[in-house]
Amino acid sequence: MAAEPLHLTVLGSASPYPSADNPCSGYLVSHRGTRIWVDAGSGTLGPLQQHVSLADLDAVWISHLHADHCADLLTAYYGLLFADVQRSAPLPLFAPAGTADRLAGFLTNSSSTHTAQRSPVESAFQIRELYDGHQADAGTLRLTSRAVEHGMPAFALRVEADGSSLVYSGDSAPCQALTQLAGGCDALLCEADSAGGPMDGEKVHHTPEDAGATALASGAGRLLLTHVGPFLSPAEAVQRAADRYDGAVDYAAPGSSFTVGAAAL
Repeated sequence: MAAEPLHLTVLGSASPYPSADNPCSGYLVSHRGTRIWVDAGSGTLGPLQQHVSLADLDAVWISHLHADHCADLLTAYYGLLFADVQRSAPLPLFAPAGTADRLAGFLTNSSSTHTAQRSPVESAFQIRELYDGHQADAGTLRLTSRAVEHGMPAFALRVEADGSSLVYSGDSAPCQALTQLAGGCDALLCEADSAGGPMDGEKVHHTPEDAGATALASGAGRLLLTHVGPFLSPAEAVQRAADRYDGAVDYAAPGSSFTVGAAAL
């Protein structure tokens, strides 16, 4: 069977809240018949269903528990349990430790006159907690997660299939773990939230220049900029990243699709 490239569809890439025409961070990665939802930021469940239903989704992977990367898990929960979605088993969800309790805390109904019964989030999601170096298979895809630096538990993801590889930074400051994970990848989907370095405190995001430097250091085949902050234009971010990286640089615009891997050539 001939090798099949990975396919990346951008559901949204806004930061830190959705704009009128761009949901927050969310991506669909597909290969052959496998489809995974990578980050479920605010507003991404809608465009996801233009490509795949919750019933047919193979897995969800969440980088960290900031709302602009996971909030649509809440509405997905209602779809999975109380609507027209029919699955034979809960939807696999790869996410940081504490995700189940975080979801249940929001979804559990309570009042002064009734004892709260914890929402059955495990009936909707089969939750598998991430850790540094976590590996798992979802259909034809191999998923490898590394802990990255974001001031809270956060992960980056490497997706591999048929010799093709895509790495997603999640939200992270530049760090060795991300550079190692992205080593030799066909495409690096990297955030560029910061217009400049922090005035004080630790760095928790990439600037466009940082994204270019990470792509260069890792030997990535191409750079896709996402999560561009509100004080940057996409065009400015692309130009600034290109000053540090001589490969192809593109902006992950909402609704855009990319074919990733040597098989795409």
